[in-house]
Amino acid sequence: MAQSYQALAQACRYLYEEKRSTFTAILTPVESREDAMAVLNEIRQAHPGASHYCWAYIVGSAQQPKLVAFSDDGEPSGTAGKPILNVLTHRQVGNCLAVVVRTFGGVKLGAGGLVRAYGASVSQAVDIATLRQVVPQQSLKIDAPFAYEQKIRLALNEQQATLEDVAYAEGVSLSVCLAEDRVAALIDHIRLLTSGQASVDQSPEGNT
Repeated sequence: MAQSYQALAQACRYLYEEKRSTFTAILTPVESREDAMAVLNEIRQAHPGASHYCWAYIVGSAQQPKLVAFSDDGEPSGTAGKPILNVLTHRQVGNCLAVVVRTFGGVKLGAGGLVRAYGASVSQAVDIATLRQVVPQQSLKIDAPFAYEQKIRLALNEQQATLEDVAYAEGVSLSVCLAEDRVAALIDHIRLLTSGQASVDQSPEGNT
């Protein structure tokens, strides 16, 4: 079962300077590769003429990510993208794209200097970032005889489940969403309430 995790709540940025080079770290919440690439393109357009646009992103939990990627964007291999990703991982910032826009100041920093600068810029951006706790959700579909609808609705309230849709046919069908760690208790409760006459589908489309 997926555990709750920490994620970036809103975009922020931090300007870091090292030997006349500027490193602007921009953190943006993302939930897919498509999100990340769209934001990266916007940043490139908003900062024309920069030397490099190095980046890394984590989709999902930083400890058990769904997707991870990074790029040095022309900097020496291993000096930019990986240090950026390392900060996001160690600081446990999920659902986050970190882009560092570098403008060269005329003084070469060397590999070690680049690693420190890219890492420091993102780390200090994380220091001022607003984070949130993400609780993984699961969708369920509950089918039951009409007579049990009210009892099931009360059980949903007790487990803080969100009722997303109700349909009526031969019985009542309720589509709900709730925290993954509450699913087992809800199913047990419904089976007890309905003497086993309700069925619960744990794999409808929409699980997150």
